Amino acid sequence: MPKSYFSDEFKIDAVNQITERGYSVSEVSRRLGVSTHSLYKWKKQFSKPPSVRREEACQQSEIARLKRELARVTEERDILKKATAFFAKDAK
Repeated sequence: MPKSYFSDEFKIDAVNQITERGYSVSEVSRRLGVSTHSLYKWKKQFSKPPSVRREEACQQSEIARLKRELARVTEERDILKKATAFFAKDAK
């Protein structure tokens, strides 16, 4: 079964039907042909104010950048350890 992809606009509209118009999740799910699990996930994601969502996105990108940097620094450290061991062995 192919995976469906929905635009953020579609997701926000679905969440608005639940939160603002008062429809039940199961009713919106049936009408739009989307699983209730997806609707609850979208509701959790899009019911936050846009400023909070932007802040979370910034934090996620910062975390990803820091993970990449940590991997690079760890690799450099491992290389230096090996070089130290190599030169210490030659010095004896």
